[in-house]
Amino acid sequence: MTMMQNQKFKKRIRISGKAYDFYDIIALADRKNVDIQNIPFSIRILIENLLRKLDHRVVRDEDLNHIIGWQPRYAKPVEIPYHPARVLMQDFTGVPAVVDLAAMRDAVKDLGRDPKRINPVVPVQLVVDHSVQVDYFGTPDALTQNVAKEYERNAERYALLKWAQKSFDNFRVVPPNSGICHQVNLEYLASVVVTDESGPTPVVYPDTLVGTDSHTTMINGIGVMGWGVGGIEAEAVMLGQPYYMSIPEVIGVKLVGRLREDVTATDLVLTITEMLRKRNVVEKFVEYFGPGLKNLTVADRATISNMSPEYGATLGFFPVDEKTIAYFQATGRAAQADIIEACTKAMGLFYTADKDPHYTDVITLDLSTIKLSLAGPARPQDRIPLKDCKSNFTSILGCEYKRATDPTQLSQFNHESGCQTVAPPTCEPLEKRLYDVNINGTPTRIGDGHVVIAAITSCTNTSNPHVMLGAGLVAQKAVARGLTIPPYVKTSLAPGSKVVIRYLKAAGLLTSLEKLGFHTVGFGCTTCIGNSGPLYPELEQVISENDLTVAAVLSGNRNFEARIHQAVRANFLASPMLVVMFAIAGQMDIDFSSEPVARDTNGKPVFFGELWPTWQEIEDLAAEHVKGPFYESEYETIFDGDTFWEKLPVSQSTTFEWDKASTYIKKPPYFDDFRLEKSKPSDIRNAKALLLLGDSVTTDHISPAGAIAEHYPAGQYLKANKVEPLNFNSYGSRRGNHEVMMRGTFGNIRLKNRLVGTKEGSFTIKFPEQKEMFVYEAAMAYLNENRPLIVLGGKEYGTGSSRDWAAKGTALFGVRAIMAVSFERIHRSNLVGMGVLPLMYSTGQSAETLGLDGSETFFIEGIQNIEPRRLLRVKAVKNDQTEIEFEVITRLDTEVEVEYFENGGILPYVLRKMLRT
Repeated sequence: MTMMQNQKFKKRIRISGKAYDFYDIIALADRKNVDIQNIPFSIRILIENLLRKLDHRVVRDEDLNHIIGWQPRYAKPVEIPYHPARVLMQDFTGVPAVVDLAAMRDAVKDLGRDPKRINPVVPVQLVVDHSVQVDYFGTPDALTQNVAKEYERNAERYALLKWAQKSFDNFRVVPPNSGICHQVNLEYLASVVVTDESGPTPVVYPDTLVGTDSHTTMINGIGVMGWGVGGIEAEAVMLGQPYYMSIPEVIGVKLVGRLREDVTATDLVLTITEMLRKRNVVEKFVEYFGPGLKNLTVADRATISNMSPEYGATLGFFPVDEKTIAYFQATGRAAQADIIEACTKAMGLFYTADKDPHYTDVITLDLSTIKLSLAGPARPQDRIPLKDCKSNFTSILGCEYKRATDPTQLSQFNHESGCQTVAPPTCEPLEKRLYDVNINGTPTRIGDGHVVIAAITSCTNTSNPHVMLGAGLVAQKAVARGLTIPPYVKTSLAPGSKVVIRYLKAAGLLTSLEKLGFHTVGFGCTTCIGNSGPLYPELEQVISENDLTVAAVLSGNRNFEARIHQAVRANFLASPMLVVMFAIAGQMDIDFSSEPVARDTNGKPVFFGELWPTWQEIEDLAAEHVKGPFYESEYETIFDGDTFWEKLPVSQSTTFEWDKASTYIKKPPYFDDFRLEKSKPSDIRNAKALLLLGDSVTTDHISPAGAIAEHYPAGQYLKANKVEPLNFNSYGSRRGNHEVMMRGTFGNIRLKNRLVGTKEGSFTIKFPEQKEMFVYEAAMAYLNENRPLIVLGGKEYGTGSSRDWAAKGTALFGVRAIMAVSFERIHRSNLVGMGVLPLMYSTGQSAETLGLDGSETFFIEGIQNIEPRRLLRVKAVKNDQTEIEFEVITRLDTEVEVEYFENGGILPYVLRKMLRT
């Protein structure tokens, strides 16, 4: 197909009297004798992308033929070049990306070239949302105080971002205190259909993006293709590189029926997460279809799409339909709604349910079977029916709990929903340890199973008005009965956008939430990312001294161990409504089917069913108070920022002025002594294992985002640089300083490295001395010896957030390869992007089955002639000279990934390419 033939597929459409051009994939499919209705909607968007970008150089005829000929299954990966329309960032991942771009400009300048050549080609939208911490809570001025503290801690980082906004083209920043990137994207930034006005006739095409947050997938809820990538890959995309990807398999989830009125979208997504994790949808697209689709609001769909990383999929896609159009109208974007409807129908992207597409596999889910649920204590896929919460938690404590079984006692209890109106006798009580503690002058008792954090946090649920209004109704009913929150519970409300507060206030529910202590603490990602802030010192002391297992309950999507708070061992995901309910109860080991949530001021028990609102109550409030003008007024000044942002002193310049005294922003070493010619990587010889890890090692284990421990290497570095522990801030906030982040690599206090037995934390054994030391110290010692390193991992290595520093820190440690049973998609890509080789054991093999204990010396041959998914030979030599030989699969899945690896990573590859043109 020639360029002229490509233009034959450009068609014209008129919308409200204005002409627009679009690329007609239906006509292309007809030309290729393909029935477009058989192709999943997510794949159709890729077809349009390649058709529009066809240039016979980057996008070739064979690429277009591969995607229009989509197959449900592929024997081996088939690579295509995909061009996202934009890049979405948050500040935790955005700051290191800006630091990298600034360093690239320096490298270009050092080579005698024009540094202005380093500039985003693709539009970038960065939302500053991950740095607000819950230092203050439970008071009307908590928001103001937290924002002031946020700027005090992060002024250097924010100045860098403001400099980037002034100094780079195509780079826009949504300042702090505005909302979380996913909800801002959903409610404002996303257009579903992009209009390019650069030519004589505007061209319309599907809105697509990659994001540096794994929950970028939330936007799939309105039919926008987007998923999380590493910051390294995002930088390549913003600099004009295509995103090279393998054509995905697509798992269809057929939804039938409708949710019962007493359950929420949160209960649905926790069920889906459990179900799809078991079905292994890693590196696959998931697409939702079926008659049940029409019974889910866009907010419900966005909740499900948000947690795609938790169930392992690349995306969780809902095609555009009438609900999408209604959502744009309801959020003050009626004109765009008209464009979306006309264009998606013309492009074959509008879902009508006339004919189901063909999928790789189909899973059917009856929405009517969903029950009230939560998930925990450490993984989002570990769903617990609410009625089993107490027995589940007591098993965590090593206790037993017996439920009353006499049916006459439970006659008023609906086991399906977990609701009741009449009290049956309580079940057999659980004896547990309780300790006295005085909190702000109030004496109370704390013990195992008590809830110390209850957070309505922004990421997953606060975009959903129904669950937010439901939480407000629970609070309202509780306040009416005179209920309060126990003093040991840290409560917080951190909405994803300011619109949430507008409709909660309009509905008269915000006051009730505040009376229970759920005051607004910030607009951004708080507890879910580990920014829960400190507990009361007296409380932490009792927890620590008595080794208590206390709990956090939050409405987010991540509950990995030590992520929420280092003193909290059990973390549970739940709907905002259940967060309020458990906060009132003050404990996780409670059976809402037989025990009162609390007692009112007269000592009368108050039961779950008395506080749980009906669907109609919620629906009536949503219809009356969730208004389009709220969205319009909040977003018309979204890029302006508050007075704190306005006062940041920043000048415009081509290159960034690095402050050597800064402990937040440092010039990274990636481009030191950069050369235009690449040097191919060599085989690995005489390598040692830095760590021997088990299954489900997360990016939080590899590169924690939360608190910096004072006695750990990062804490000691900061103290040596005159930073007091009170001002350490978090790892996430210091991602612009490689010195901190290297010291934090494999720095999670709950890391389990088998080289040090059962001991938890950032420790390893340095060989051959067999000396225990911090992982950072061992890595630096090996670097001084010029000793290459590998890491031995298990299943699902790198699960969790799209954290580029988990790969950057690994690379800066001198780790040449990661050997694991399986990899999570984003982290594998990040490793490749940093020039670290991901290697996968052959089927059925692992370090354990091969008899590896981590003390061996490793030799890996064949790297010099690497190619996609090549088998490499590994020899592991034990101390007694016994040799273990086996093969591993190179997880460089495409030719382009081989190029990245041979160049030492994506950024050196892109920089070399840019400087040659």
